Amino acid sequence: MFETGLWRFGGFADPSSDMQRLRREMDRIFTDFGQTAAREMPPVNAWIGESEAVVCAELPGVDPSAIDISVVGDTLTISGSREAEPLKEGESYHRQERSAGKFSRSLQLPFHVDADKVDAKYDKGVVVITLPRSEAEKPKRISVKNQ
Repeated sequence: MFETGLWRFGGFADPSSDMQRLRREMDRIFTDFGQTAAREMPPVNAWIGESEAVVCAELPGVDPSAIDISVVGDTLTISGSREAEPLKEGESYHRQERSAGKFSRSLQLPFHVDADKVDAKYDKGVVVITLPRSEAEKPKRISVKNQ
């Protein structure tokens, strides 16, 4: 479960994972009845290490200035909007799978984040967010003294 010195989120117990799994199953059931399933937007990958978390979010076609990233305690929220692609006169969609409009995604991290040190970079439609663990939550080394 190691990757470049970081642990994947899947290696830790995530209290919200059961709720997310239930939601995906309900989405699948309702999709089978012809209804559109709600998708989590944007799709993300997340890794954690001892001193930081890294979250990569796929946002192709989104203007970086339209992306809002916020951190409160141990929760990261990525929100914004993607503009719809304009159609020329007489055109209509043959297939439309890329959504447009507002989106918001929140992830609970396994530790509180030092919000002042969060870094976000956008390249080729992917936002890479580095979230350092707050100093108060970092493990402290305690030395044992001889008496």
